[in-house]
Amino acid sequence: MELNSVKETEVLIVGAGPCGLALACDLARRGVRALVVEQAPTLFPGSRGKGIQPRTREVLDDLGVGDAMREHGGPAPVGMVWQDGRRQQEYDMFRRAAPTESEPYGEPWLMPQWRTQEILLARLRELGGDVAFSTALTGLDQDADGVTAQLATGPVRASFLVAADGGRSTVRRALGIAMAGEEVDPAPMLVADVRVAEDALDRLNWHATRGEQGFLTLCPLPGTADFQLVAQFREGEPDTSPEGVRALVAARTHLTARDVTEVRWSSDFRPRAALADRFREGRVFLAGDAAHVHSPAGGQGLNTSVQDAYNLGWKLGLVLRHGAPVALLDSYEQERRPVAADMLGLSTRIHRGEQERGVATQQLGLGYREGPLSVGRAGVLRSGDRAPDGPTTGGHRLFDVFRGPHFTLLAVGTDAALPAFDGEQLRVHRTDACEAYGKGLFLVRPDGYIGWAGEDASGLVRYLAPLGVPEVTRC
Repeated sequence: MELNSVKETEVLIVGAGPCGLALACDLARRGVRALVVEQAPTLFPGSRGKGIQPRTREVLDDLGVGDAMREHGGPAPVGMVWQDGRRQQEYDMFRRAAPTESEPYGEPWLMPQWRTQEILLARLRELGGDVAFSTALTGLDQDADGVTAQLATGPVRASFLVAADGGRSTVRRALGIAMAGEEVDPAPMLVADVRVAEDALDRLNWHATRGEQGFLTLCPLPGTADFQLVAQFREGEPDTSPEGVRALVAARTHLTARDVTEVRWSSDFRPRAALADRFREGRVFLAGDAAHVHSPAGGQGLNTSVQDAYNLGWKLGLVLRHGAPVALLDSYEQERRPVAADMLGLSTRIHRGEQERGVATQQLGLGYREGPLSVGRAGVLRSGDRAPDGPTTGGHRLFDVFRGPHFTLLAVGTDAALPAFDGEQLRVHRTDACEAYGKGLFLVRPDGYIGWAGEDASGLVRYLAPLGVPEVTRC
């Protein structure tokens, strides 16, 4: 993409990580012009955020990359504890559940972060978008109508700007938004992608050792020949050089330095938890690590980030394409900041061994019951709940009905009269029964949560009008 030819866009997204790319895909399918800029010359090369939780798998499926995720990823292997060069016992660090009608994904899915980003970038290009690499943001100003961003290649004017530029966000710092947090663990960590001789270590287990210097794990990454190495350092600082990584493996495992045939990427970090004081400043929004930084132990950071994008995308689409008031965007922080705070607490407790990786990590139970866009209840669900999957009359799946950028008015076990709406923005689907819902009317938001629910349609038009979804006058 030639940035010099781009002077104006509707949404400028700073950062081409999973959050920025997911948002760009969502906006592209809504016909919103978005420009993604990334200061690095390429996509992030490492495996860091490798766990895709069940709720995020649902999100990515809706964005059109579900098949690619299934093809290139795989389930997490069972752990294997080693001591003194010998296998001790297997253990499983995750809750695993068989898929159900209402929850089609029952366990976390492993995929290196670089692969997730490649898949999202390919999808963005299918939708007509792209990323401007080697393009740093150097400054920004905003007024009542938009944002002027100073880029290394020249100024760009946008209606809105989204900071998806990571924990050290240039945008967040330029806005002066503080980020309060805590050190989760004083011991520094090393993470690396390595290759190991085939006859030295099997790929059937997630291998783990623990000693005086801290733990070390080697996790085979599905769809690749790589292992992700994670090591704790109770003393000293990590040596991220290839020689240092090889020496580390030789010192803490039964493997030799020569068994590590390649060190493809490495980095060090200190686990911390931090939350931005606010997620919005005028027409600028913080999303992903720019808004919240997690310990990797809970497998929540990338997932929470992608779901930030999924929450914000449809709201920007309604404001820019369907005349919804800009005040609708206030709901982004109101809904997502409490979720991020909860996930930060969960990640920290898991890191410290105070909580297991149970059902909460799957993020299927997250919702917005107390949010400003949640009104009513019906059947067994309340507004703000995740809209479950399930079979529907005609042999379809509800997730197939919901898929796309539209609202869905789901009528379950009722013949209640319904208003007429523009089918592009809102689709009506009737089904005889669905156990996960009970009986009633359920308005499913574009991000798969129930916004409004009731036994009849009274109040539905009033709810939708401020969202830019007016009733169609019947002839």
